[in-house]
Amino acid sequence: MTEQDAEKLAGVLGQCRELVHLNLNGNFMNFGPSGAESFVGVLAQVAALAHLDLSGNWIGPRGTKCLAGVLPQSTALAHVDLSYNDIGAGGAESLAGVLGQCRELAHLNLSHNQIGQAWAESLAGGLAQCPVLDQLYLGYNDIGTVGKGRLRASWCGRASALWLED
Repeated sequence: MTEQDAEKLAGVLGQCRELVHLNLNGNFMNFGPSGAESFVGVLAQVAALAHLDLSGNWIGPRGTKCLAGVLPQSTALAHVDLSYNDIGAGGAESLAGVLGQCRELAHLNLSHNQIGQAWAESLAGGLAQCPVLDQLYLGYNDIGTVGKGRLRASWCGRASALWLED
């Protein structure tokens, strides 16, 4: 998907206010900063969107930062899959700053994203701000033994899924 494709998609999405499920898995959306801003900027207008699957698109840190800017405005969003997006520490930090504002978010998949231990430890400290989150997938991210330990400790007591394995 090119930058122009992303802008076209954004134009159409803005008219789909009742769209509940959007699956763009595996489209390799290397659409650049402008395309990312166009695409994710319109997501907040899709008020009914509950499920967003952008896995396998390599949106990178910059695309993730754009997405993080609109996630709190997407009030119905309960399921987000960002696996295989090469978001790295920069993208993960952008997400960490808004997760506590995503009150309906119950399922988050960030596996296979080159997220390191420092971010995992930071997330562990903020999980209490995400009371609805009951499925968190962080496998294949090199978060280390200490990061995994902190996440498990902060997750304790939830009857849900925390996936940390590599």
